[in-house]
Amino acid sequence: MAGWGDTSLLISPDEFPDPIEDIAPAPGVAEQSVVLAGGCFWCVEAVYAEVDGILGLTSGYAGGSAETADYETVCTGRTGHAEAVQVRFDPNKISYGQVLKLFFSVAHDPTTLNRQGADVGTQYRSAIFYADEEQKRVAQAYIDQLNQAGVFRGKIVTSLEPLEAFYVAEEYHQGYAAAHPNQPYIAAVAMPKVQKLRTYYSDKLKGVQSR
Repeated sequence: MAGWGDTSLLISPDEFPDPIEDIAPAPGVAEQSVVLAGGCFWCVEAVYAEVDGILGLTSGYAGGSAETADYETVCTGRTGHAEAVQVRFDPNKISYGQVLKLFFSVAHDPTTLNRQGADVGTQYRSAIFYADEEQKRVAQAYIDQLNQAGVFRGKIVTSLEPLEAFYVAEEYHQGYAAAHPNQPYIAAVAMPKVQKLRTYYSDKLKGVQSR
């Protein structure tokens, strides 16, 4: 099981750079979404669940076909799917770039190819399934920025993939960490990331007044 100690981040999360390029909220638009894959979807969901401006989270599968979009088949690592989370957010409260900042600095290690700690396989790959070309452009710019800044020991291997379809995972996966906080995997893997979020990004948590 992969804990926070396995990360290759060289700096403290509170020193993590903001994206130079971002997407400004469009007038009248109160919701945007992006699908992120960063290892076990339980962990990614657990991090964003506490972030202000997040409107909804859905664990599921992206990158493969409808016929193979079930947990048992995805776990074979031969479907093209990644365990992923659809992140719905209010761009007036948290920007797309800030969603990505948390993805790279807290939610997972973007430098390990097709794995997160002991979770190995293409289904655990680091990926951003972008909704449009603007999301792709900003994500690539941020990856380039982080690589140039040298904030990780290794090079970021996050793939940028067009979102062809998103398949909702089985019901028992939804909100799994919140429902099972003492489950050994959640306690060892997800909760250290949530604690990092609480420690270094307390101003981004739900229920905190904006400064």
